[in-house]
Amino acid sequence: MSKEAKKFLITGNEAIAEAAIQAGCRFYAGYPITPQNEVPTYMSRRMPEVGGVFIQAESELAAINMVFGASAAGTRAMTSSSSPGISLKQEGISYLAGCQLPAVIVNIMRGGPGLGNIAPAQSDYFQATKGGGHGDYRCIVLAPSTVQEAVDLTALAFDLADKYRNPVIVLGDGMLGQMMEPVEKFKMPALPAGRQNLKCKTDKKLWELSGAKNRKPRIIRSLFLGEGVLENWNKALQNKYRKIESEEKRYEGFHLDDSKIILVAYGTMARVAKEAMREARSHGIKVGLIRPISLWPFPAEPFLKLSGKIKRFLVVEMSAGQMIEDVRLAVEGRAKVDFYGRTGGSIPSKEEILRQITLINK
Repeated sequence: MSKEAKKFLITGNEAIAEAAIQAGCRFYAGYPITPQNEVPTYMSRRMPEVGGVFIQAESELAAINMVFGASAAGTRAMTSSSSPGISLKQEGISYLAGCQLPAVIVNIMRGGPGLGNIAPAQSDYFQATKGGGHGDYRCIVLAPSTVQEAVDLTALAFDLADKYRNPVIVLGDGMLGQMMEPVEKFKMPALPAGRQNLKCKTDKKLWELSGAKNRKPRIIRSLFLGEGVLENWNKALQNKYRKIESEEKRYEGFHLDDSKIILVAYGTMARVAKEAMREARSHGIKVGLIRPISLWPFPAEPFLKLSGKIKRFLVVEMSAGQMIEDVRLAVEGRAKVDFYGRTGGSIPSKEEILRQITLINK
């Protein structure tokens, strides 16, 4: 990466890892699983160079609990895995949310269920957005569609995690992780002098466990046994989630003003859907696209606004249909919502989407 180069080629997995480091991540714990192995490989080399810590844990369970400990100490911490590995981390993610600890969890999805295969999929949407672990908690979920956006959203993930003291999931897939694309030089500001160390705090965290020699002790916990205490804690968490819902919804829209059919897709699937949209419009079919960027909080407003004006929505996913439920909830029954998807690591093609557009346009 020369200083003179305006852009350089990098894989999605490596871009996420470097973006995390540039955003101040100084603790990474993970366990190998395809198709995200480039993330821990990259971190194993780069973390020592910036004074950080890399640990290849003995398991996914160990990795997420190491992230818990590092976060409690005030460090910007991250783990990454792919679908089965993320399943094993769910208890720890619930603990992070219950203790209001920031952390970034990267899931480069693969085909499932079970061990499945190593091909790209989007079948972890429910797991990420509905809370794969126990309890009434939420994770912020961001879904990049390009390698450049993977850089930008990884940096944003650390900021949102600290802002709300909450786990943030960067939800990609095997295609995004493995593809190589040009990326602009990382734009995150340089770290202040004296903070190129393990903690790498962007600001003072008044809750961190940093030793109580000159202050009152602090306690981080999610165990509340007194009558009504846990309910009050949950009420405080729900108030935080409502604030996130009001302030952190993100989406991208194309041709929403004149379209009769709106495609809905996220992540790399949105790239294929966009090509199908362009092809359809070249044949005189007025098709638009909504690409949710934040999967939770889900950007419901554009769907409700358009639901009384358009013919129908067509949701396209690399799954049996998961995001479609949020689209139907957002539409509130005011428009028909169709679905096309493929499972097990198979990717809907532009031609397949065009056939579906033609069918519903009749």
